[in-house]
Amino acid sequence: MRAAAILLAVVAAASPASAQGGSSWYGPAPDAPSISLRPFFEISNEKFMAVKTFDAVFGDTSAQFWGGGLQVTGWQGRVYGEVSASRLMKNNQQLVGQRVFVSDGTVYKLGIPLRSMIEPIEVSGGYRFNVHPRVIPYVGGGFGSYHYTEESDFADASENVDVTKNGGIFDAGVEVRAFRWVGVAVDAQYTHIPGILGNGGVSQQFAEGSGSGAKRERDLGGWAARLKVVVGR
Repeated sequence: MRAAAILLAVVAAASPASAQGGSSWYGPAPDAPSISLRPFFEISNEKFMAVKTFDAVFGDTSAQFWGGGLQVTGWQGRVYGEVSASRLMKNNQQLVGQRVFVSDGTVYKLGIPLRSMIEPIEVSGGYRFNVHPRVIPYVGGGFGSYHYTEESDFADASENVDVTKNGGIFDAGVEVRAFRWVGVAVDAQYTHIPGILGNGGVSQQFAEGSGSGAKRERDLGGWAARLKVVVGR
């Protein structure tokens, strides 16, 4: 996030110069093709909305992901669309915790291992603001399909979870063209994924009641800081 703040400061400094050069926020990117295919690799750190659930079961409220995909820019670099897939940056791509019991708000750990996987596939698109040949802010949104599994030792099949739900995406960030064919982007992404948590187990207990805190425990999404390396013009 500190890097994102620095890059946004560069954008602010570059805007007057780009205006003097005749470019505009809504103009085409210099020397950009009409359509460009740009594969990318990304890593991210996500802070989950369901803070109480993840802290109780996994002892942490965030997780790191790695992934990649393909971005397509059009209208001479003004608009973009992309599809990506990501996986947890963990051994066997799993979060490892333990089953817990909650009584009167107190969490009791049971010592029974629990393993979880989160497998997102996301499609998004948006607008790129060509304020400078090498500094390109962007904003976009879309949707994703999220496969969530959860299993623990000594559990009945009915106690394990294997479900896929859709969710919404919003992201905003800035891309810096390090070289003619390589860009580095830093952004913030928000995901809203209802329908997976809050339907059973400890997440249901934390989600009972009203208020924003209870609502968050029903949401598998959260805020993520992402670093992306893009290959292409």
